[in-house]
Amino acid sequence: MLAKVRSAAVQGLDAYPIDVEVDVGGGLPAFAIVGLPDTAVQEAKERVRAAIRNSNYEVPARKITVNLAPADVRKEGPAFDLPMAVGILAATEQIRAHLDGTVLLGELSLDGGVRPVAGVLSIALAARALGVRALIVPRDNAAEAALVEELDIYPVASLGEVLRHLEGEVSLPLVRATPDSGGTPEFDVDFSEVKGQEQARRAMEIAAAGGHNIIMVGPPGAGKTMLARRLSTILPPLSWAEAIDVTRIFSVAGALPSGAGVIRIRPFRSPHHTTSAAAMTGGGPLPRPGEVTLAHHGVLFLDELPEFHRDVLEALRQPLEDGVVTVARVQSTATFPARFMLVAAMNPCPCGHFGDTGRQRLCSPAQVARYLTRVSSPLLDRIHLHIEVPRVTPAVSCRALRGYPGSSAARPRGATRALRGRDRVQRRDVPEADPAFLPAR
Repeated sequence: MLAKVRSAAVQGLDAYPIDVEVDVGGGLPAFAIVGLPDTAVQEAKERVRAAIRNSNYEVPARKITVNLAPADVRKEGPAFDLPMAVGILAATEQIRAHLDGTVLLGELSLDGGVRPVAGVLSIALAARALGVRALIVPRDNAAEAALVEELDIYPVASLGEVLRHLEGEVSLPLVRATPDSGGTPEFDVDFSEVKGQEQARRAMEIAAAGGHNIIMVGPPGAGKTMLARRLSTILPPLSWAEAIDVTRIFSVAGALPSGAGVIRIRPFRSPHHTTSAAAMTGGGPLPRPGEVTLAHHGVLFLDELPEFHRDVLEALRQPLEDGVVTVARVQSTATFPARFMLVAAMNPCPCGHFGDTGRQRLCSPAQVARYLTRVSSPLLDRIHLHIEVPRVTPAVSCRALRGYPGSSAARPRGATRALRGRDRVQRRDVPEADPAFLPAR
């Protein structure tokens, strides 16, 4: 007896259809999954057995063969649990259901519950392009699947609900696409909280207006990280198309919060300086999005820039130049979008106090030179704005808090002069503004 259930998988950011073919025949009891499954798919055998049994159905004591077609593409993840269980019950005639035109996705728990999976938005977009009418997804994935119009989205919480719906005993509630409300995003921080640092604030406003990359050089405690974290609050809001792109990326990466719909806030990613090149650009046996892709349409903040490994920094050249990153592996190659604002921060020397009028410098000129050469010139050429961020004196902070137009603290010009051979902070070779960051008119 044979049954076929439609499902889908994600490769890169794009989804492709998968046919889950189930054959139940004679022979010794066995459960085999073929079609290049990974470990998570192979472990589905035990999850499916327990879920069927705890949903008051029977797993036949016969030879069960599950084929995931096409068989020349590696499959990963637990999203095939639900179609496997439905296929086994349909092949053994425990249910009678019309499965054409319906795509099923979901991870099964041992008690028969359906858990959320990654990449549902990409699968919904691909299903609409293929003319699929209905999509049965876990309840926690319904909000993101409903962002795609012209699809009937059926959220489910258990295997029993799916089976009763397919047999026509009950009708699951439909979740339709909702129109974009276009509300104003809310932030935990605000750019207006920055007191003093007039030069740095002006540079950040220029960077936000044109989508320019920027690097800040200054001693510890000058406010570089504080400025970077508040940059997103003055960027133009995401358009609907950009919001769909960001949501799709976070869905594929498994970083979308459970039950969340569209993401309306520009991403802000701040990876640690021990991040590997694969984590930064994307990687894995089947390539997954990295930090540069998770920062698409948003901000990638690299604090302590010289502390990053050299290969990690050099891997940023292609995405900064082209707005995409191509990840090649033995099994597959994927191209991910990576159009982001790079905001970098660094100390002027290993001790951090070169040019700081308030602290004594502990580094020799040779140590300062070696420290600054950790960032290559080709990478610096792709950063449009270079700015010094001096330490704010208590007097300036008090005047700023009282509302008086305080003057900036003494500017330590040595750091940028050593970095760029310039006498002062300046705007250099700023290209035309990126249209993606310009406010809508």
